[in-house]
Amino acid sequence: MVDITVMGAGIFGLSVAWSCARRGARVRVIDPNGPGAGASGGIVGALAPHVPETWNSKKAFQLESLLMAADFWAEVAEVSGCAPGYARLGRLQPIADAAALALAEERTQNAATLWQGQAEWRVLPASGPWCPPSATGQIIHDTLTARLHPRQACAALVAALRARNAEVVTKGTPAGRILWATGTAGLQEMSAAHTRTVGNGVKGQGALLAYDARNQPQIFVDGLHIVPHEDGTTAIGSTSERAFDDPTSTDAQLDDVIARAVAAVPALAHAQVIARWAGVRPRSRSRAPMLGAHPFRPGEFVANGGFKIGFGMAPKVGAVMADLMLDDIDTIPEDFRPEACL
Repeated sequence: MVDITVMGAGIFGLSVAWSCARRGARVRVIDPNGPGAGASGGIVGALAPHVPETWNSKKAFQLESLLMAADFWAEVAEVSGCAPGYARLGRLQPIADAAALALAEERTQNAATLWQGQAEWRVLPASGPWCPPSATGQIIHDTLTARLHPRQACAALVAALRARNAEVVTKGTPAGRILWATGTAGLQEMSAAHTRTVGNGVKGQGALLAYDARNQPQIFVDGLHIVPHEDGTTAIGSTSERAFDDPTSTDAQLDDVIARAVAAVPALAHAQVIARWAGVRPRSRSRAPMLGAHPFRPGEFVANGGFKIGFGMAPKVGAVMADLMLDDIDTIPEDFRPEACL
């Protein structure tokens, strides 16, 4: 007997499956390509918040999820015996000019209120070999940002699910309550059933370098995430490509990303590039995650549209979808409901 079937073994599907399994549900996850085969099999893993201003339901949901992450991933690690690479080490951002400095200082006050005293957004002097150059001599250091290794996190979730007697398979028959967490393919399917585009895929490219900065905060500079991983590698990403021919190939755009990262952090200059990655991330038309009753499959459910924040949103997404599917408790923000994307 199966209580919950999850179609799709990316981060949203696996997180919902885990949230259901840990509450005693009998769970089956089906993905013909295997776990983490799409965008969730990436290498960057920046769990970064939106800026603390112009507060809305998306930012509030993300904050709750980022604050849940430490306990969520610690339990996954304990049950699975596998390390997802999670650590909340913060993030550094250079401040370009006087206007940006004034805005950063204003956000310091906003964060003190909006982040509920559980994290800080600070303006500090730029210093140290890991700190990127800053035209003002100042940087932003937020203590909410965390990191994990996406591939390792997906593998840990699969191992935790199997430890709870859940099935994670490439073939199977859906049974019980059914959730569709099929990423870009799912958005395309819904768009085909609708009169306009529900969402689309945005390609991203990233690189993994043999550079050990595992205890350092990540850096956000020149639109790039530079993320030191627990295993002694450092990830760099990413591009945002709406037009592309090959969804999994890397090219000169990634070479440019690497060059910009080295310019910002010269310590990376001689680090070997040990992996190059490209994949397509699902972006809903509203840019928010799409959660709730499936708009074109009566009686079934959807969790899609993680785009660039899927891993950061995953703990909370798993919790609210488990509430809905197991207990009919609906706490999904209005902005996240599928009808907001239709």
